[in-house]
Amino acid sequence: MPMYVYEAKSGGCAKCASPGFEVMQSLNDAKLTRCPDCGAEIFRVIQAPGLGHSETDLHYRAKRAGFKCLKRVQKGEYEPMY
Repeated sequence: MPMYVYEAKSGGCAKCASPGFEVMQSLNDAKLTRCPDCGAEIFRVIQAPGLGHSETDLHYRAKRAGFKCLKRVQKGEYEPMY
């Protein structure tokens, strides 16, 4: 389930004033229009999704594809990792 961030349009309590609060909601749930604590009018803040990758998986796929990976030992010297 995605996390959504909500902020007050103007004023609001300590919970909904900037930077706002996070709510975990289903994609099918209606978005909130009022702060659950003070009743102030709120809006959903658009944020970048939290995406990540596994570095170990990246190395595994590179090795499987036939690439070589070098590890820096000291300035100007590298040794192969695979």
